[in-house]
Amino acid sequence: MSENSLWNGDRVVDLTLLLAEELPCTWPGHMPYQQKTFNYFAAGGVDEAHMVSPCGDYQTRWLLIDEHTGTHMDAPAHFVPRPGTGLPDEGEAGNVTVENVALSQLIGPAVVIDVAHLLEGATVDGESPVIGRSDVEAFELANGDLQEGDIVLFRSAWDAKHYRSGTEGAHYATNALIHKTGASWPAPVAETMRYLASRGVRCVGTDSPSMGSSHAGREVHIAGLSVGTIFIEALANLSALPVRGSTFVFAPLKVARGTGAPGRAFAFLS
Repeated sequence: MSENSLWNGDRVVDLTLLLAEELPCTWPGHMPYQQKTFNYFAAGGVDEAHMVSPCGDYQTRWLLIDEHTGTHMDAPAHFVPRPGTGLPDEGEAGNVTVENVALSQLIGPAVVIDVAHLLEGATVDGESPVIGRSDVEAFELANGDLQEGDIVLFRSAWDAKHYRSGTEGAHYATNALIHKTGASWPAPVAETMRYLASRGVRCVGTDSPSMGSSHAGREVHIAGLSVGTIFIEALANLSALPVRGSTFVFAPLKVARGTGAPGRAFAFLS
């Protein structure tokens, strides 16, 4: 269930994708997510692929997981090279890995911008509809200006439509990104990300597989990550949040030198 019981008078809403081998939780082409039983209470007793190790009468599993699996954050070092490498777009932001990101940057007032309408009439196979600066400005005109410290969450309900087990899960990312067939998720362009940064927004989330488009994802990553903006990708259940009035939290694994990290995303609703 995505919504849990009260905590300190607030409702807690889970915004995290489930991780499972049969679900499309891994970025296409990356090391696939795996989980295996390593030790069980007794020999046998599980149907999944497993090992029997004489470690004792308890159960434990091992995980094989890419940093950018399921609901996860992008640290600036994901796309920005460190200074002195001689690589394009190198900069100080390239020194910012997961363990150096302040948790305070990942907690704040959620502002949910609905972009699902951009999928209507999107007919170009394998090409993401654009979330433009004008879309954000139109939202502000109707709902008030963004404020410094707001966490902007782009809601398209892409997870609800396409995060499916088995072959149906190919619609989540693989078909658009690899095969260039079918619809793709809405994605902001670099100008949009620069505008959000100018408003003091330093954390941006999306319920799609990536903040970048399926056809040109690099530019928006550079625009945001190079100025220290943190991305939270592959969120879920954003339809449970109001436009304003909830508090967003992302708690990443503290990965040394991490370019990203999976974690748990949730929100408090008063």
